[in-house]
Amino acid sequence: MNRTERVVILAGGKGHRLRPFTWVLPKPLVPIGELSILEIVIRQLHYFGFTRITLAVGYRADLVMAVMGDGHRFHVEIDYSIEEKPLGTIGPLSRLGKLEETVLVINGDTLTDLNYVDFLEYHKKQGGIATIAATHRHTTVDFGTLTCDENYRVISFFEKPSFDYIVSMGVYAFSPDILNWIPQDEPFWFDNLMENLLKAGEPVHTYPFRGRWLDIGRLEDYEKAVEEFDQNRFAYLPDMLPETD
Repeated sequence: MNRTERVVILAGGKGHRLRPFTWVLPKPLVPIGELSILEIVIRQLHYFGFTRITLAVGYRADLVMAVMGDGHRFHVEIDYSIEEKPLGTIGPLSRLGKLEETVLVINGDTLTDLNYVDFLEYHKKQGGIATIAATHRHTTVDFGTLTCDENYRVISFFEKPSFDYIVSMGVYAFSPDILNWIPQDEPFWFDNLMENLLKAGEPVHTYPFRGRWLDIGRLEDYEKAVEEFDQNRFAYLPDMLPETD
């Protein structure tokens, strides 16, 4: 069954941390196996019934548009929102016009097996203005760490401490009123949006996710994503997913 919700894929960044790949390709077109990360996301969306997709493009927009086209070969409808100047991580949403219902927003460098339908239904049930798909991460610092007082006297030492924390996956559900919080055609980042919403007491929820998730923002993450996709292809693209033409 086709979904009526609009999907926006943020695909306009320059991908500085993925150079030298992004000297030639925009980050969403960097290959994960024989497919680009953007194609993987679009094929996933089709599998879950989403057919109306907007690509927010900026850097090398012409190349993204030439490769992805109107979406026909993916069995979806793709339109484009083109940044004439960089608008940050959330500013491109200001160009969507009026929203009639919940919008699903995905960073164009996200590799996950998240069920987007379940995610949207959770957002609607919670009733807030925004829901952030979130997962746990565990990090160990590879060095001994020091805590010092104002006179630089050591007051504590920890050998290779570890930390657990919750991170945003770069997948968001927004209610239509979100556009009231995003300045028109001005650079605006996700952290700016969160700060403003929380300061105003707007309800923002997380969707706890325990499945697979990687982004390809850094070279080491990109290498992990290539290996992960090769080993678990059908977790990301189930075999019943239609092949592209």
